Amino acid sequence: MTDKRPDWDEYFLNIAEVVATRATCLRRRYGAVIVSNNIIVSTGYNGAPRGEPNCLDKGGCLRDQLGVAKGERYELCVGVHAEQNAIINGSPAAMAGATIYVVGVNCHDSSYASGEPCLLCRRMLKNARIERVVYRDRSGGIISCPVATLADAGEKV
Repeated sequence: MTDKRPDWDEYFLNIAEVVATRATCLRRRYGAVIVSNNIIVSTGYNGAPRGEPNCLDKGGCLRDQLGVAKGERYELCVGVHAEQNAIINGSPAAMAGATIYVVGVNCHDSSYASGEPCLLCRRMLKNARIERVVYRDRSGGIISCPVATLADAGEKV
């Protein structure tokens, strides 16, 4: 154990990474933590809706079997994104002005996947009035920016 105390962003990103261990996706595991005034409002991970069969339990992913690239053909995926689950699980009043922390991990080699929210999640973050997003990039670096500065819904990421 190190004597270095993590700053708040590192602390909540570390928690998001632990939340991701509950994910049921066979490709990438994502965790999200919504925080207001350094208090956790909500968490979420990616996976099938409550009560529905998930890829982990079924032992297969249709998008993987078809070789579908990341960010494409979401209609084939049974999963709900970590950010979406965190928003669903949170109080709307508590999310206003909050920060969301997102971490993604590739299942095949445990490397980081970009935690940058997809276009649909960006719209949901704006609708939930979350003001800032902090995520790990593919190299494990920390990216922090206002939700309002994320690419518009019409832009290709």
